[in-house]
Amino acid sequence: MHIPDGYLGPPTYVAAYAACIPLWRIAAGKVRETVDAGRVPLLAVSAAFSFLVMMFNVPMPGGTTGHAVGGVLIALAVGPWGAMLSITIAVVIQALLFGDGGVTAIGANCLNMAFVMPFTGYFAYRILSSFARSDKARAVAAGVAGYVGLNAAAFTTAVMLGIQPLLHTAPDGRALYSPYPFLVVVHAMMLEHLTLFGAVEALITGLTVLALQQSRSAWILDPAGRETAR
Repeated sequence: MHIPDGYLGPPTYVAAYAACIPLWRIAAGKVRETVDAGRVPLLAVSAAFSFLVMMFNVPMPGGTTGHAVGGVLIALAVGPWGAMLSITIAVVIQALLFGDGGVTAIGANCLNMAFVMPFTGYFAYRILSSFARSDKARAVAAGVAGYVGLNAAAFTTAVMLGIQPLLHTAPDGRALYSPYPFLVVVHAMMLEHLTLFGAVEALITGLTVLALQQSRSAWILDPAGRETAR
């Protein structure tokens, strides 16, 4: 899902940075207000976890990659704003040190993976888990939420790439940035994520939440978004 340099035109990646900068500021403030000292180490652990799972990249048609992210799982551990900061750290390190995702596309990649995914999945979990009456049911809700969140991020990534030929073409009709038409990119991205990568994300999220719920030392968020310790 990482977009490399050269696939987004300046209007798109500048707009993505412009959208992310206030979101990062809000996230920093929300984390200071809502995350207590006992949960702060989870932010670092979450960033490391996201970095690790995103390193297993599978190249895909359309100029991007497919992989798990762990964004919804992190949102359930530290809240969606905390997840945004953790995943942003992972995305920035990958881009600057490993060339995984472009530097110009950091804003776009963060908007998709650090904002769209954790927030979509988090609120999906809030809704689904309100009907759950057992740890297993909540784990299933978490898995479904992970699936929904990943595919939401895949779709917004596909939209960013797919609109490039519509925005930027040379006089001879050549696409200046991502060359793939909108429908080609959407089909390529969504087919892989709705089948393979979504299932992987759902398994990682659901099984980890189940294990956390069964661990007496684990901190998790209840369906109302409050911290609970057992």
